[in-house]
Parts: sequence; structure tokens; C-alpha cells
Amino acid sequence: MIQSPYQKYQQLSAQTATPIQLVLMLYDGAIRFTKQGISGIETKQYEHANEYLCKAESVIHELTAALDFNYPISKDLARIYEYLLYQLIQANIKKEARIATEVLGLLQELRDAWKQISKTAVPASP
Repeated sequence: MIQSPYQKYQQLSAQTATPIQLVLMLYDGAIRFTKQGISGIETKQYEHANEYLCKAESVIHELTAALDFNYPISKDLARIYEYLLYQLIQANIKKEARIATEVLGLLQELRDAWKQISKTAVPASP
């Protein structure tokens, strides 16, 4: 499959990113997909809404899979991710933008927290 320059750039970015940068990329994707799902609900394009809400769910599954349970906060994050998944499913089933909007707000708060962490994190030595 031929990739566009942008797709090549994205792939290279993911391959060279730090773990925190990867987490931020995942949050950015979940936020973008949730916004697109909300837009689909609001415009009554339900196939579009389903597609993007399911993509947001997939990203949250990736965030869950990436948790390191050697850290106590991971259990709390797992519960938050479980709640976000449940709410996305409810938004998709009921076609209620309000529910997905709550998820969007929580994702943005979590992303902002990780962004703050990235500013104070000590880079790993090569």
C-alpha cells in the first residue's frame, strides 16, 4: 500500500516517540474520534457517528493495554477508562451527543494532565 507523506510522517513520529509522547498521541486520537462521533450524532449521520465512536473506543482499549500495574495509579486509570468505554457505548447506542461530550471533556482533562507530566518527566537515557 502506498502511503502519503503525511502517513509516513505519522508512522515515523510514532516509532521515534517517547512513551509519554505515545500516550499523548493516543489521547489526541481518542479526542479527535470522539469529536467526529459527536458531530455524526448531531448531524444524524449515525453510520459516521458509530464509526468514529468505535475508533475512540479502540484507542481507549490501547490506553488500557498500555497500563503498567506496578504503579498504583494504573488501577485508577483502568477504572476511568472502563467508565469512558461504557459511556461511549451508551452514547453510540442511544445516539446522545451529551454522553459523548462528557467523555470528550474527561479525555481532554486526562490529556492535559499527561501534558503536564511530560513537562516534568526526566528523559530516559539512551
